[in-house]
Amino acid sequence: MNDGEETTAQAEPAPASGPARDARGHFITTIDHDQRAAAAARLRADNPKMTYQQIADAVGYSNKGDAWRAVQKCREAVIKSAGAELVAAEAQQLDDLFVSALEVLERDHVVVSHGKVMLGDDGQPLIDDGPKLAAIREMRQIRESYRKLYGLDQPTQVSVSGAVRYEVVGVDPEDLT
Repeated sequence: MNDGEETTAQAEPAPASGPARDARGHFITTIDHDQRAAAAARLRADNPKMTYQQIADAVGYSNKGDAWRAVQKCREAVIKSAGAELVAAEAQQLDDLFVSALEVLERDHVVVSHGKVMLGDDGQPLIDDGPKLAAIREMRQIRESYRKLYGLDQPTQVSVSGAVRYEVVGVDPEDLT
């Protein structure tokens, strides 16, 4: 009977020309799929009046929906890539600011009053901690910017519990019934 053969045919992996799937049957993207999606996106970009069915026919998709999904996939990849580049550029600027603040922190600063270096009882210049403290504050703010940039801060959750009790003053409860 054919029933046994059909069961074995379903257990075999998909042929090489079919869509690639993992052990759970989920679609796996391959370089071929990505190249076809890129070709579909290029066609759409170069020929905006071209329909998705025409793109599907030109690239080899079975229907216009597959062509549309391929173009959307490419759009999302471009946006994601641009977003990653922006985050990297912002992170580099924060790195530069952090290094500058660290240089200020590592230097010794002397107290200057009315254009003159103030000396202690021992004749040595007095050390001014103000610039170091300002550098520490700036470094803390830069670290906060890092956390925001990478989304490390979790939103604050507020838990409200309890009950509300209403009391009417000046009214006899017996009159209410």
